[in-house]
Amino acid sequence: MLLPFACIGEKGCLQRLAFLHYNTTLKIMSLCVPNLVEIRDLHFDYGERPILSGLHMDFPRGKVVAVMGGSGSGKTTVLRLIGGQLAPKSGSVNVAGQIVHTLDTEALYRLRRKMGMLFQHGALFTDLTAFENVAFPLREHTDLTEELIRDLVLIKLQAVGLRNAAQMKPGEISGGMGRRVALARAIALDPELIMYDEPFAGLDPISMGVAANLIRNLNDALGSTSILVSHDVHECFAIADYVYFLSAGTIVASGTPAEMLASSHPYVKQFVNAEADGPVPFHYPGKSLAEDLCLRAPQ
Repeated sequence: MLLPFACIGEKGCLQRLAFLHYNTTLKIMSLCVPNLVEIRDLHFDYGERPILSGLHMDFPRGKVVAVMGGSGSGKTTVLRLIGGQLAPKSGSVNVAGQIVHTLDTEALYRLRRKMGMLFQHGALFTDLTAFENVAFPLREHTDLTEELIRDLVLIKLQAVGLRNAAQMKPGEISGGMGRRVALARAIALDPELIMYDEPFAGLDPISMGVAANLIRNLNDALGSTSILVSHDVHECFAIADYVYFLSAGTIVASGTPAEMLASSHPYVKQFVNAEADGPVPFHYPGKSLAEDLCLRAPQ
């Protein structure tokens, strides 16, 4: 069933630009089920090394939810579990009413068609133009005519402000522009769920602001659910409806951005205020300097 959807126009207003491919059953379900993604008692290990322990997370429909934490805290692993790249040791990931790790390959691929992914640093095909990068998922997953694909790609590029860069390759545009092309590709199939893995990494302040506004505005225009993995406090707090803080594979705090800014939790305070020392120590754990230098305390 094809329904018109609103997207971002040249002047930032919402315009009716393309078609959102909604299944009628899913539309009815979305009115009844508040969460698109539910994670329950999730545990995951890499070999003998525990990565995630006992996660409980909800990602409501139509909301932007940030998953924040330091490097190595398990943020990207959460996205891989939601997308079915990894299977949990125990617990479950429920996406649109389906337990991801129980799906066979065909069912998993059908589910992934409802997902968009913005990879770290964009992950564009370097030998393809911006147009061809955005067209790729449409050609792979639909039987649309080339004429319709052309129109849809130009609409997606228009939404991120890069229609006139359609014939340029990734090496011919800036890093910020490349991230916006990757965002256009992520929304090519009008997904119910969009996942962003460090979308602000390596961007200048202007590009960060542009990317953050696009994420928020496109989420609202598409009616999607967005999961934003990042460690950039300012940008995430400006656009997120809810925030989870991960540390050592567990959720140490969660709440609205305003609640996190006012939080007295030691880890949240250290992270939000960029303090050098705290629950995350400045020094890597191990022997003391005195032990390494074979120094003894005076008797």
